[in-house]
Amino acid sequence: MTEPRIYTVSELSQGIKYLLETNFRELWVEGEISGLKVSSLGHTYFDLKDATSNISGVMFRGNAAGLKFELANGLLVRVRGNITTYDKQSKYQLMAKEVEPAGIGPLQLAFEQLKKKLASEGLFDQARKRPIPALPQKIAVVTSPTGAAIRDILSILKRRYANMHIIIAPVKVQGAGSKEEIAQAIEDLNEGFPDIDVMLVGRGGGSMEDLWAFNEEIVARAIAGSRIPVISCVGHETDFTIADFVADMRAPTPSAAAELVVKSKVELAANIAGLEKRLLQSLRIYYENLQGKFRRLVSSRALANPMALLERPTRRLDDAVEGIFAASADRLRRAGEKLNLQTEKLKALSPLFPLKKGYAIIKDNKGKAVKTAAALVPGDRLSLQFAEGRAEAEVISPSAAGIKPGPVPVKNKNKDSQAGGPQQETLW
Repeated sequence: MTEPRIYTVSELSQGIKYLLETNFRELWVEGEISGLKVSSLGHTYFDLKDATSNISGVMFRGNAAGLKFELANGLLVRVRGNITTYDKQSKYQLMAKEVEPAGIGPLQLAFEQLKKKLASEGLFDQARKRPIPALPQKIAVVTSPTGAAIRDILSILKRRYANMHIIIAPVKVQGAGSKEEIAQAIEDLNEGFPDIDVMLVGRGGGSMEDLWAFNEEIVARAIAGSRIPVISCVGHETDFTIADFVADMRAPTPSAAAELVVKSKVELAANIAGLEKRLLQSLRIYYENLQGKFRRLVSSRALANPMALLERPTRRLDDAVEGIFAASADRLRRAGEKLNLQTEKLKALSPLFPLKKGYAIIKDNKGKAVKTAAALVPGDRLSLQFAEGRAEAEVISPSAAGIKPGPVPVKNKNKDSQAGGPQQETLW
């Protein structure tokens, strides 16, 4: 019986390496870039995948320097290279020498399409985002209960504010069913714990596929519909998800979210001490200003001679009173002159004014003025009104038109005569 050949681990690894490198040389492979990383030495590491499979790839710095574009997760590319192995890990990989773009990958395309759709609905608008409370008392965390993210968050919160009330909603953060669990947890927290001040939703880093649950529409709409303010904290600083755009605030990592959501007691104490110092400084400045004003008032001329304060107001009052009296007298004088003038005008218009010149007003026995002699007949009784007094007369013979009568004596019965006896008047 022939003894089987016993290979050492190194021999087997070298054999596999030889077979792969011999049979898979200078080939082109098309796939979507995922998990892209650039080392400090400039070497580029990535995964190349399609719908069902995944292969690791590396492009060393010399070849990467010749690229005319930047590699990015989600980019569909064609890679020229050969298959080799890494002995220490028994891992095969694609050694890339040349990369050409082949269009956008399906995941990246889905990301861009959903981003455009939700943006058109206004879900990314800054105006709808709610402020994060400065000192929250109750915080909820939606993440995996076993991942590094929850450990980092709890550690930081405990260190910064030990008595914080924290509610953990454990969910799957990748794979089948993860998007539904995340969305449901957000809705349950809103319904069951309305007193939560802020909610952290996220997970640690990973490839685009690992983070994909946070690019799902159901999760985005759950965040947008949350009444509780939401801070998204997905992946690393360079990772962006749809959840980041919809959330009220984006934190680059879960640890950063814990730092943002609550200030440490040390910071709060320092702020309070600073405010106290500023308050005392303001009070001291205010007190010193009051002291200065008091000293100036005590040494002022007004307090040394209080009556001096009244000198100028008193002089102004006297001047004002004199001006008022002078203006009033002048107005009264002008008004009196005007009144006298109007009085004289009224007197000149009075029917009694001509009587002072020797005329008389003659009225018949009915009190009507007699304007013509033709209206009189012998025996008419007349009333004569003079400037001073009245008299009565009887018509003996009125003059005819064009005939000038001579003097005719009439008997005068003067009721208002000052002489008291009968007077003789002539009626023409």
